[in-house]
Amino acid sequence: MMVSLLSFIVVIAICVIIHEGGHFAAAVWRGVQVHDFSFGMGPAIVSKRSKGGVLWAWRLFPIGGYVRLEGEEEENREGDDPDPSRSIYAKKPWERFVVVAGGAVMNIILAWLLTSFLLSAKGVNDLDSPVVGRLLEGKPAALMGALPGDRVLSINGNEITEWYGIRAVLREMDTDEVSVTVRRGGAEVVLTGKVPFDEQTGVRLWGVEPSRIEYPAHKALFVGMSYCWKMSVQILRGLWGIIAGTEKADIAGPIGIAGMAGDAAREGGWTFVTFLAVINLNLGLLNLLPLPALDGGRIVFILGEMISGRKFPETWERRIHFVGLIAFLALIALVTWKDILRLLAN
Repeated sequence: MMVSLLSFIVVIAICVIIHEGGHFAAAVWRGVQVHDFSFGMGPAIVSKRSKGGVLWAWRLFPIGGYVRLEGEEEENREGDDPDPSRSIYAKKPWERFVVVAGGAVMNIILAWLLTSFLLSAKGVNDLDSPVVGRLLEGKPAALMGALPGDRVLSINGNEITEWYGIRAVLREMDTDEVSVTVRRGGAEVVLTGKVPFDEQTGVRLWGVEPSRIEYPAHKALFVGMSYCWKMSVQILRGLWGIIAGTEKADIAGPIGIAGMAGDAAREGGWTFVTFLAVINLNLGLLNLLPLPALDGGRIVFILGEMISGRKFPETWERRIHFVGLIAFLALIALVTWKDILRLLAN
């Protein structure tokens, strides 16, 4: 429980600080006045106002955070020194676009950098080629004489061209007797033995892991970008499937995320970094959805102004985002309740 809680706080702190840091940096760059940079919600546990007038605060509930800009609220708070000329609404549309999009962009950039780091420092399974990596002790592959570096050419006469082909052929087999042809060095070697059906997993396990590819740092940046793009497409397709009703919605709230963060931490540092990359990418993309209260919802108003040349009334925009925020908080409460029921059921 404690591991999950601490892991959750670390993950949320990194995600939120990076996200809000993107808004803050963009606001400072474009001369927008920042009143407050807070991590968490509720009353402040620790706070300090800088010489520039920014209140830096760590708040009681470590869920979310915010950067409060001049003009975002109809009334200023105690301690503010408002400068209307530096209001977010006094800036040009493209400047507001940069400030609003800055948070999600920073989450996506962090996901890209973490993915690139993983590709360079740890490597990734090579699923494009059926080359044997690590052998699992006591499993059929090791007993048949397979060696790391063997390239699987065929299984029982079925040609294998990619890693998933090994599993696909084994799944369709109706016999335990297996003949595997591999290329070892410059020669072809035939391995024979039995691969019994595994009742626990429901498949035949040969007992091998893919080989790994480690990229040099400069190449990892380009490959990492490709991985993030493919993952983004999968995330957006999943969201569309939920909206269209073709996929079941499986949304995790704070408790669910805490559990996943704890599981990732217990599995080791690499798994935790992977989880951090994935959740930052999700956070960045979800924040760009064109929904009220989200950054994407604010961007819709800005793009509308760019296209039409007319600014939507600030008061009404604030009210729309406020309604969206209430709906968003209600959704979080509902998902959290379902997480609690799931925990109680287990």
